[in-house]
Amino acid sequence: MRSFTLPRAARTTRITRTHKIATALLAGAAATTGLAVTAAPGAQAASKPATSATADVKVTAVAKQEAAAKKAAAKADTPKTYANNLDGWIRESLDIMKAKGIPGSYEGLHRNIMRESGGDPNVSNDWDINAVNGTPSKGLLQVIQPTFDAYHVAGTPDNLTDPVANITAAANYAADRYGSIDNVDSAY
Repeated sequence: MRSFTLPRAARTTRITRTHKIATALLAGAAATTGLAVTAAPGAQAASKPATSATADVKVTAVAKQEAAAKKAAAKADTPKTYANNLDGWIRESLDIMKAKGIPGSYEGLHRNIMRESGGDPNVSNDWDINAVNGTPSKGLLQVIQPTFDAYHVAGTPDNLTDPVANITAAANYAADRYGSIDNVDSAY
């Protein structure tokens, strides 16, 4: 059997051609992933970002994530503010109720407030049996002082006619008595 060896120049051409084919195959595969492939004869192919734009996009995405995290941290440190109106009082009460595990919804609170006081935090019932007995119902949800005292929620003002304290105490009472303020559809 006879062996045949290519001359050195032919072997170099064959190796170079093989490298070019391999590099072309790698480049085609890398194009689908957004990477560019470079290779020198006799060296392994290396991946790098196809353009500086690709690197810029990655840096920008990281910067956006960091900015969002900083904004969320700053927001967590900033106390939430509420409007000084019925909507704000209900929303503040709901946040307190959520933190304290007291059930209730915006709709349930609003419906009962409108029926009980028409949304006036200073209204007082001076004609019913509670008033006759010396403990008139007061505030947005028409709470009497003994009920307010028994169901007052820590973190709210200790004032029966304070809108947020009144709503939150009434919702706490309704949760104990009816399961939720949402279950109250008449005077309670």
